[in-house]
Amino acid sequence: MSRLLALKSQTESCVKCPLSNSRTKVVFGNGNENAQIFLVGEGPGYDEDQTGIAFIGKSGQLLDKILEACNFTREEHVFIGNIVKCRPPQNRTPSQEEMAACLPYLEEQIQLVDPKIIITLGATALKGLTGENLKITRERGNWRFWNDRLLMPTYHPSALLRTPSLKKEAWEDFKMVIRKYRELVDPNHYCKYI
Repeated sequence: MSRLLALKSQTESCVKCPLSNSRTKVVFGNGNENAQIFLVGEGPGYDEDQTGIAFIGKSGQLLDKILEACNFTREEHVFIGNIVKCRPPQNRTPSQEEMAACLPYLEEQIQLVDPKIIITLGATALKGLTGENLKITRERGNWRFWNDRLLMPTYHPSALLRTPSLKKEAWEDFKMVIRKYRELVDPNHYCKYI
């Protein structure tokens, strides 16, 4: 059993916070275990809670379109996880306690996958991972360092669904990720848009 699978098994029996009482399934994350890009979301929604698969609802469908435009796939280029692995009731923002209980799992996931680039999707993911009270509108599109890794904050796909005018900015962020991926991982990575 790989260390990532062992960690997944550990999360599935976790009762460190009250979210474990209302979850249907733990959403550990999915993608390539050796991905060079690690996407961090906020937490599972209804569809994810039912299936145990990260980002498969409407936000996930939009994320897949963005990844496709970048010529990235879940199978080859990315691993997707969340700040919390259990759905908060009514999709509310996870509490500080819930995020703190789950963060060690995410940090270990990132260490095991060992990506060159981390993308935080939305304010909660950015705050939850960095521990800083940062505004996504100010931070998005600016490379940061987190634990010796490059981190690109951008908008959560659900924000893009609510406010389509943000899509242009988010696309600029992903174009920077493509350029950085070419620089750090594969200089021949093809994307027809840049």
